[in-house]
Amino acid sequence: MQGKCGLFFTSYRGEAQIFHSGFQKLMVGLFVLALCVAPFVLDTFTTSVMNLIFISVIGAVSLNLLTGVCGQISLGHGAFIGVGAYAAGQCSLHGVPFPLAILTGGLITAMVGMVFGVPSLRLKGIYLAIATLAAQLVLEYVFLHGGVLTGGSNGLLLEPPQMFGFSFNTEGRMYYLLFAFAAASLLMVSNIMRSKYGRAFVSIRDFYLSAEIVGVNLFWYKLIAFGVSSFLAGVAGGLWGHYTGYISAEQFNIGLSISYLAMIIIGGLGSVIGSVFGAIFIVLLPEVLNIIANGVGTYLPDIAQHIVALREGVFGLVLILFLIFEPEGLANRWRLVKAYWKLYPFAH
Repeated sequence: MQGKCGLFFTSYRGEAQIFHSGFQKLMVGLFVLALCVAPFVLDTFTTSVMNLIFISVIGAVSLNLLTGVCGQISLGHGAFIGVGAYAAGQCSLHGVPFPLAILTGGLITAMVGMVFGVPSLRLKGIYLAIATLAAQLVLEYVFLHGGVLTGGSNGLLLEPPQMFGFSFNTEGRMYYLLFAFAAASLLMVSNIMRSKYGRAFVSIRDFYLSAEIVGVNLFWYKLIAFGVSSFLAGVAGGLWGHYTGYISAEQFNIGLSISYLAMIIIGGLGSVIGSVFGAIFIVLLPEVLNIIANGVGTYLPDIAQHIVALREGVFGLVLILFLIFEPEGLANRWRLVKAYWKLYPFAH
């Protein structure tokens, strides 16, 4: 229930709700409504950026479930996204309907992720990170030398997705498709975190020995975490492949895995809303640098070229600054802002 001085709960079910008050539900409803009408007021370029954000949100929340919630560090997430892209792409090329192709790509990626997640019972911390890095390198080799399955260095060409005879062949149409998948993924992970599986993941992350003592099957729950995370990564990859219309091995290198790891660090580990913040931040960062470069280029064209070239350096600098000054990510800053206005005008 909601009182004049804050939120008070009389049951665990009330505390476990996704939205704790009517005001939160209203704000979320208005936000969703604004997103629904956005394509009518945004230009094509901005809509395309929003589409990339939706895909990144799915990939980021899937990695956050594995790394932020369960504590299993993964440096192979970009490769798992690639598995989903190739699997869904092959399904579409062989006449499988789009929804079933995306589902099949996710399931195949889940199986691959669980195979590489088997060492997680014995490996922890940096050793597990190296194992997932090995998975990244192995899958990159498969992508490049997969023959007819991956198209090798030529990649795969895909047609725009179709559902019930309706083709998503424009940015505006893809916007609603990707928005629906992103919203479903966020809702799915939010519900998992509220379930016994989510509580088991958190117990493994916080102290695996205590979790094992109280009866948590470490191997089983770690495999589930890898499976669910990889499934959503496969869905993100399938959507990305169909959105761009082209799949190549260069898209799913170690740089992509680092980008998704940066998303959950900047957004906030173990937070669903943090995954959204991180995805928005990382997708918009290059666009902001381009805007700055274009603005500076009007007066100092030589410096503008260096600004664009410093993109990777700026990316690394931003990540370091977040680790130093905001280690809990943007989600923690969002909580502090909400707490401030909840107690306003009292400064405590």
